[in-house]
Amino acid sequence: MSGHSKWSTIKRKKGATDARRSKEFTRVIKAITVAVKSGGGPDSEANPSLRVAIANAKGVNMPKDNIERAISKASDKDSTSLSEVSYEGYGPNGVAIFVDCTTDNLKRTVSNIRAIYTHGGGTLGTNGSLEFLFEKKGIFTIPVGTLDEEELTLDLIDGGAEDVVKEDEVFLVYTSFEDFGTMHKKLEDLKIEPENAEVQRIPTTTKELNVGEAKQILKLVEKFEDDEDVQNVYHNLEITDELVSSI
Repeated sequence: MSGHSKWSTIKRKKGATDARRSKEFTRVIKAITVAVKSGGGPDSEANPSLRVAIANAKGVNMPKDNIERAISKASDKDSTSLSEVSYEGYGPNGVAIFVDCTTDNLKRTVSNIRAIYTHGGGTLGTNGSLEFLFEKKGIFTIPVGTLDEEELTLDLIDGGAEDVVKEDEVFLVYTSFEDFGTMHKKLEDLKIEPENAEVQRIPTTTKELNVGEAKQILKLVEKFEDDEDVQNVYHNLEITDELVSSI
């Protein structure tokens, strides 16, 4: 998981700008909307997906009033419905890129995503073409605070933790896709509130490029992330120490 840990470092550095924080707010509001409208309803006690979305909203420092407004708006039967859709393709030098979107206009979204692939020197593929290159994992970001790494790891093994990695001031806890809910319940029992909790796609194999070529991929990833409909972007670029230090 070391490659993902380094990628998390890069994302945390990029997330410091006001524009990125605004994008994060949009992303979590959409997650709240989907959680409420998917049948779970506006009661977070009875809706695990909404609890996760609220935790992620708190993790990006969204004010409580904003969270409550998002839940209220999503509860309105006349509010806009959102669809979740994924797009798969390749960037320059054969790097696989998987883009998850939440949208109210599928035609707009596919047009924008195709254009970003094309202008970035890549190609949009067919659905399912990259599934074999990625594995779904539950990933929890937990502030270090006063937590002891060894004790935390032992406690979380019972919740299905496959790995616990300390990265800067957070612990990254990895679980299988199937154990995502179990881990969330375990953290609740331990009274540990994660800064972020979500299912992500982790590459099963990676592709190493020189720093210049790698930065070209990161710029393409950033173009995707800037699109209003994009929730998450995953890739199989090898994140080398040299690349991290150059950013």
